Amino acid sequence: MLSWTCPAPLRDQPRVVMGHGGGGALSAELVEHIFAPAFGGEVLAQLGDAAAVTLGGTRLAFSTDSYVVRPLFFPGGSIGALAVNGTVNDLAMSGARAAYLSCAFILEEGVEMPVVARVAEAIGAAARVAGVEVATGDTKVVEAGHGDGVYINTAGIGLIPAGVDLRPQRVVPGDVVIVSGEIGAHGVAVMSVREGLEFGVDIESDCAALGGLVDAMLAVTPDLHVLRDPTRGGLAAALNEIAAAARVGVVIQERSVPVPPAVANACAILGLDPMYVANEGKLVAFVPREHADAVLAAMRAHPLGARARVIGAAVADHPGMVVARTGLGGTRVVDLPVGEQLPRIC
Repeated sequence: MLSWTCPAPLRDQPRVVMGHGGGGALSAELVEHIFAPAFGGEVLAQLGDAAAVTLGGTRLAFSTDSYVVRPLFFPGGSIGALAVNGTVNDLAMSGARAAYLSCAFILEEGVEMPVVARVAEAIGAAARVAGVEVATGDTKVVEAGHGDGVYINTAGIGLIPAGVDLRPQRVVPGDVVIVSGEIGAHGVAVMSVREGLEFGVDIESDCAALGGLVDAMLAVTPDLHVLRDPTRGGLAAALNEIAAAARVGVVIQERSVPVPPAVANACAILGLDPMYVANEGKLVAFVPREHADAVLAAMRAHPLGARARVIGAAVADHPGMVVARTGLGGTRVVDLPVGEQLPRIC
C-alpha cells in the first residue's frame, strides 16, 4: 500500500500545503494574494516563465527556479540535469538562448560527498549540452533532518533576439496550438522510481534543453505568439494559464494529444490524467495559422520536436476556459489543477 496523501485537501488553507508548490490553482493563489502584492512591479505582473526586461538598451530574459525532486537520480535524468534544463527552458520560452546560470546548493548535513559530486557532474554535463555557463553560485548546509539531501536553485539570463515578443497577451482566436511531442514521461518516470512501481516497460524522463528547438522555430518566423514548457501541472496547467492571460478560449482534440502508450497505461492504472503530469523536455506553442505548417515542419526536423503535433486552436468562445473534444464526440472542461497529482517531481 503506497503511503500517498492528498496534496491539497482544501482551497481555504491557514497553512502551506504541498499543493501550493504544484503549479496549479493553489500556486496561482499564493502568487496572486501574497507574493505579487508584496513585491509589486510591472515586470513581475507578466508572470511568465521568465521575465523580459530591458537593461542598457538590451532585451534580456531572466528566470530562477528551485529543484527539490526526490529521488535525486531517476531514469533519464537527475536533479542536476533538471536544475540546468529547467532554467534554460524557462528562458527559451521567452525566445532567449541562455547565456549564464547561477547555481546554489542547499545540502543536508550527512549527505555523502560522492552524491554531491555526482549531482555537480550532472550539472556540468547538462550545461555543456545546453551551451550555457555556470558563472556563479552559493552553498549552504542545514542540520541533519532539516533537508532532503540536496536542494538546488538556479537562475539564468539570456538575450532576446530583435523582433521576438512571446507572451500570452499576443494570442488571438485562430492561433494553432502545437505540442512538441509526447507528454507525461517525466512525472511517471520519477514516480516509478520513488514508489518502486513497475509497469512492464522502462519509462524515462524527457528532461532536455529546448533552446535549439526554439531557435529552429524562430528561424521560420519570429512571429510566434507564446511558448510555454508544461512542467508542474502539466499541459493542462500551461493551456489554462495562457487562456486566462490571453482572454481567449482553447479547444483541443483529445485524441490528438500525444501520450506514450506506457505513460497512458501507467496513468490508467494509477487513476491519473496525463494532461496534468509534468514534463521537462516539451513545449506548447500558440502560432499564427499562416505560419503553423512551416513551424510544425521545422519542429519535426529537430530531434526534440520529431513527434510534434497540432492539438487544437485558440477560439473566441468561452474566454479563459480550455475544453477538450473527446473521441466519443463529447466535450469536457480541462480545468486548472488545484494542487498536484504527483508531489516533488521537479
